[in-house]
Amino acid sequence: MSTITANSPSTSPRPTRPRLSVLRGLAAAVVTGVSVAVVVHAVVVFAYFLLNGTKPEVLRDVSQFFTPASVALFAFASIAAALRATRFWFTAVVAGIVTSAAAALLGAVMTLVPAGTLLTQPIADVLVASLAGTNLIYIVAAAVTFPTVGRLAWRSVVEATSSSIRVPRMVALVRPPSARLADGITTHIERVPVDADKADEQWENYVAALEDHGFRAVEVSPADDLPDSVFVEDTVVVFEGVAVITSPGAESRRAETTGTEEAVRQLGFAVYRIDEPGTLDGGDVLKVGMTVYVGRGGRTNADGIRQLRAIVTPLGYSVVAVPITRVLHLKSAVGALPDGTVVGHPAVVEHPELFTRFLPLPEKHGAAIVVLAPDTVLMAASAVQSIALVESLGYRVVAVDVSEFEKLEGSVTCMSVRVR
Repeated sequence: MSTITANSPSTSPRPTRPRLSVLRGLAAAVVTGVSVAVVVHAVVVFAYFLLNGTKPEVLRDVSQFFTPASVALFAFASIAAALRATRFWFTAVVAGIVTSAAAALLGAVMTLVPAGTLLTQPIADVLVASLAGTNLIYIVAAAVTFPTVGRLAWRSVVEATSSSIRVPRMVALVRPPSARLADGITTHIERVPVDADKADEQWENYVAALEDHGFRAVEVSPADDLPDSVFVEDTVVVFEGVAVITSPGAESRRAETTGTEEAVRQLGFAVYRIDEPGTLDGGDVLKVGMTVYVGRGGRTNADGIRQLRAIVTPLGYSVVAVPITRVLHLKSAVGALPDGTVVGHPAVVEHPELFTRFLPLPEKHGAAIVVLAPDTVLMAASAVQSIALVESLGYRVVAVDVSEFEKLEGSVTCMSVRVR
């Protein structure tokens, strides 16, 4: 285990919000336009080839017929991508329909005008009617391609903004329990005595479990004057090459971010911050693929969510706010399996409909899931029934006892920050 010590707040200048450079934005738009146009063109040609008895000459004729439209689609799709039509799947669907319809009409005009055809009202009526006839397959193909291939193409370029920042992989930031751990904040449960010696032993076993599965534990300097500092996850949220230093909702915890910031800077992350009056706890942030769910509750406010959205949206992430009132943090209620399925105990999950896939678990502590590998997760030993359910789904579960931290509303997720 390596240790990073912070004796004073970082004096490094605060970087501006991450934004796409003009060149990278243009590149992302062009790649999206090319991808959409090529795929739609190929799908339409192949579809007509099948519909016309697989005659070889159909490939040539259909390709020539739709080439002007596909050239126009490239231009329109690039513009739509530059205007961030790929941000959400539904805006991408609309973009696919609008750009392909416009491209089909323009492509027809590009074919008719050079041939000497006048654009009379009857001809215009025929062109419009073709959108529900000859060009219908073209439009449908674009409506499917833009939110799938188009979004993937955009993100493949945009994500290079952060992936170009080299940071270590398979690292876990951890922080030893404070000597005042027993004084930690409790909000939704009654305070009970904490066995400090047992907590130290449990923390060491927890770190060992991470190291046994390929993580290098990087220890943030101890903070004995900060009782909740062991819950290091609340102080930072990491993305590809980017670390967002939070603004904890509990004022007594805000000093915890100093040591964490020093650690992520030394690891090579580009550092951004949530500023007051915005508040954000890392325990309220659940990442599932390119979707970032953020709990809006006692520790995270609307301004904190807005600031996080401004930071990560240019990186290709979508932020979904989730109202919570029954638990301390969003990840006290829900977690995610390696396949992206969100899991949680129904009694504390107020809005399961906000998640793409939701699986109920029989115990509250079962929602805390640390992904160790595509087929392996770490869970609290107290969630016996939930462990059995997760194992029945084909995952290997590493169970660790964190009972002393559960007395302070802690879990296996909030005791580390993993970079995979």
